[in-house]
Amino acid sequence: MHLLHTKGSQEVYQGKQWSCLNIWIFLCFFPRTFVSNASKPNILLILADDLGIGDVGCYGNDTIRTPNIDSLAKEGVKLTQHVAAAAVCTPSRAAFLTGRYPIRSGMASSTERRILFWNGCSGGLPPNETTFARILHQQGYSTALVGKWHLGVNCKSRYDHCHHPLNHGFDYFYGMPSTLLNECQGTDEPELAKSLQDTYWLYTQIIILAVLTLLIGKLTNLFSVKWKIIICLAIYGFLYFISWFSSYGFTKYWNCILMRNHDITEQPMKLDKITSNMLKEAVSFIERNKHRPFLLFVSLLHVHTPLITTEKFLGRSRHGLYGDNVEEMDWMVGRLLDVINKKGLKNTTFIYFASDHGGSLEAHSGNAQLGGWNGIYKGGKGMGGWEGGIRVPGIIRWPGVLPADIVINELTSLMDIFPTVIQLAGGAVPQDRVIDGRSLLPLLQGTVQHSEHQFMFHYCGVFLHAVRWHQKDSGTVWKAHYTTPVFQPKDSGACFRRGICPCFGDGITHHDPPLLFDLSQDPSEANPLSADTEPLFDTIIRRIGKAVEEHHKTLTPVPQQLSYYNNMWKPWLQPCCGTFPTCWCDKESSKAEDIL
Repeated sequence: MHLLHTKGSQEVYQGKQWSCLNIWIFLCFFPRTFVSNASKPNILLILADDLGIGDVGCYGNDTIRTPNIDSLAKEGVKLTQHVAAAAVCTPSRAAFLTGRYPIRSGMASSTERRILFWNGCSGGLPPNETTFARILHQQGYSTALVGKWHLGVNCKSRYDHCHHPLNHGFDYFYGMPSTLLNECQGTDEPELAKSLQDTYWLYTQIIILAVLTLLIGKLTNLFSVKWKIIICLAIYGFLYFISWFSSYGFTKYWNCILMRNHDITEQPMKLDKITSNMLKEAVSFIERNKHRPFLLFVSLLHVHTPLITTEKFLGRSRHGLYGDNVEEMDWMVGRLLDVINKKGLKNTTFIYFASDHGGSLEAHSGNAQLGGWNGIYKGGKGMGGWEGGIRVPGIIRWPGVLPADIVINELTSLMDIFPTVIQLAGGAVPQDRVIDGRSLLPLLQGTVQHSEHQFMFHYCGVFLHAVRWHQKDSGTVWKAHYTTPVFQPKDSGACFRRGICPCFGDGITHHDPPLLFDLSQDPSEANPLSADTEPLFDTIIRRIGKAVEEHHKTLTPVPQQLSYYNNMWKPWLQPCCGTFPTCWCDKESSKAEDIL
């Protein structure tokens, strides 16, 4: 598959070598452009799931067809050093919505479970976090999320919806509260069960043994222990047991559900209509709100496995099912752009397209790869520091306001969307917490030539794996890796034998001194520098180390939303349509309207 990708791959890094100076020159000739259209623009944010930067034509791919995304870049600005705050879904999306590193909100894990696994767990984006949707709602925007959420549902009861999108500033939600899994398709290759069963069963056995030991000791007076401890351990063991048990066949009914606002409309959801239904909902929202400012966040299910693809696109690409799914995603983007254009909203709509992180290298079915391609960048999804897991496409279009066909090679982040859209809406960035994102508008307008980001910290869960330093006086981009995953086999660039790469334990390697790369000369991170090959090696490592110390001082302890307890399935929190535990309903059939 990847052999077909290689031609033009250098464009993933190089692009058109336009600088911010070009934008400044453009704006000198059109100095009033930004001011004239800057009042409360509509905002359309499109976020793909697991899309590799090398899968898009305008980033160097010349075999998968993405004409609509490429057109978006041609009419707008392409960011070449756009990075995610995490290399897996849940923490990356939390950072995107809040403009903050996931560790600040408790959305970074200290366990091997780095995403939320259940709709019926108690973890999620804390209610005290402020999303851009909440601030835009306060500014008079109509706000909607269509698609994937994956940031939790309930806290203490099945109906409290404390983590739900409607509790985070969205007026309307239609989509999956969790994420796509192989189980949603009824496949013979379970995804969630495979990753959880061994761990849950091991913990269940350990806790049962502990409870029996304490119980025998208590009843025979061998040692003193409070009944409260025994009961709590027994409840804990029971929860682990039902989590283990639920992974056998119940995942489809408990995780693969479709919601409209707080109501479950399909349980389990029907995958053959999900693309059409979500596109219809997004289009309908635009039509309903065309006369008022709106924020529409289209959080695509594409291109996450199991690669749900309609018959119209099957077999069309040169890259099997994955390529088919990418091309269908591009078609969906095109439909959204068409609606914006036909409603006369093109010049009043700020459009942003990106991926939540890099493509998955571990996604396979037999010998067929089901994950994306990350171009010239090493690694992929789940790898905290390597570029392939965090370097993502970033495209912004606003005709008549931003220049067209421009490439910006400065460091930017998904977290930058938070302050950017707040500024566009006339709101104020919260001052009561640390915001790590920086507004993109000065870069996009050309009023500055360099990003405000000097250092960027790349976490794997709560563990800091790498740091990049954009040395503005020299233009050099340094990257230091303190920890890297162990690839299996050694030179594969992926962790095939263990599933997604771990963040700690025997699956990682610590580096002292750190691995140092010059990304401005070696974007593939192929040639680590040393004191022998780089005269400034010790100076660079010390400066990055000082930045890490300063960064750590800004962190404060918060509840861990992805702890073992918070990420454990709890029956009293499970969203359920109908009678628990069967949980079945279909309210979509009568409303279905295929627009493909």
